Amino acid sequence: MGEWAFLGSLLDAVQLQSPLVGRLWLVVMLIFRILVLATVGGAVFEDEQEEFVCNTLQPGCRQTCYDRAFPVFYYRFWLFHILLLSLPPMLFVIYAVHRAGKGAGAGAGAEAEAEADAGPGPSPRRRCYLLSVALRLLAELAFLAAQALLYGFRVAPHFACAGAPCPHTVDCFVSRPTEKTVFVLFYFAVGLLSALLSVAELGHLLWKGRPRAGRRHRAHEGAQLLPPPPPPPPPRPAPCGPPAYAHPAPARDKASLATARQDLAI
Repeated sequence: MGEWAFLGSLLDAVQLQSPLVGRLWLVVMLIFRILVLATVGGAVFEDEQEEFVCNTLQPGCRQTCYDRAFPVFYYRFWLFHILLLSLPPMLFVIYAVHRAGKGAGAGAGAEAEAEADAGPGPSPRRRCYLLSVALRLLAELAFLAAQALLYGFRVAPHFACAGAPCPHTVDCFVSRPTEKTVFVLFYFAVGLLSALLSVAELGHLLWKGRPRAGRRHRAHEGAQLLPPPPPPPPPRPAPCGPPAYAHPAPARDKASLATARQDLAI
């Protein structure tokens, strides 16, 4: 389980950059694939070759018939499937960590990269994440098609084998075909759900990125169509002071005022 824990920790780092649909895909990947395959899948398919019985004792016939019946073992096929699906998210995590370390180490370069991320188009980190989701979706569809072509949707209990080194047509039998059929259908259904989530996430990211660019473009066009602002009014002149020829009234003391009143009274 150590390798599964390491893979789960790497996939868990992707959720920091993922939307809600991407986190749902991570839940499906960690629980319905890695956990189920690690706990149940090994117990179901571990005795596949030992319990593959043929009605012949010819040396090498049983091994040849098993190779023809199962070109790739179910368990190993699904392990390779999980590793290939985990490769795009892990590459995105490596790119994000490298970009964050580069931004922390450089001063002016980090500001330039931040301005580039805030530009009108999608940022390099968003483009890298979109590419990882698209590659993940292609890998999912390719493995679903390969599983349908190699195994179909049913594990047959009987397999008729003919050809060297078998002396004649040999009947071979598979152990627990019903249980294995249920597991194959379950894993195929999980693959379809994962592919649908990847399509939804890709559409969500594309739809989320388009309106922002349109709004920036419309705002830029509106700013160009607006008339220039009117010029500021000229400064008002300061209020005029008293004229130069005006003289202040002479000050009179109390004695002169009393004399003036007596003259008026006479």
